[in-house]
Amino acid sequence: QVQLLESGGGLVQVGDSLNLSCAASGRSFSTYAVAWFRQAPGKEREFVSALNWSGAMTFYADSVKGRFTISRDNSKNTVSLEMRSLRLDDTAIYFCAAGSPGHSGTYYGMSGYAYWGQGTQVTVSS
Repeated sequence: QVQLLESGGGLVQVGDSLNLSCAASGRSFSTYAVAWFRQAPGKEREFVSALNWSGAMTFYADSVKGRFTISRDNSKNTVSLEMRSLRLDDTAIYFCAAGSPGHSGTYYGMSGYAYWGQGTQVTVSS
């Protein structure tokens, strides 16, 4: 069993940077892939970024590629999402997830992740 707790959300302006963190509990965390998803008001939850268990493979949505960086520290059971050049359409609740996706294509879908945090709000204003 893994429990996830996100932090670091807040209100920022267009062009600002923000770092999200996800603290995990559970001995097996280092064996799981981790991901960030987000859900904007009135929209479905969407994939943002993912990282395999070792950190050797990273995945990004096209909308955040080059602006967001995902990382993990298995010694501290943490996952981070560094967000730069934030835009209005980055406004959403951001969720941390952990699980065991299969082949690389499944990293992008919610079904690959069994464990979810409660989310942290990111609001980007003009």
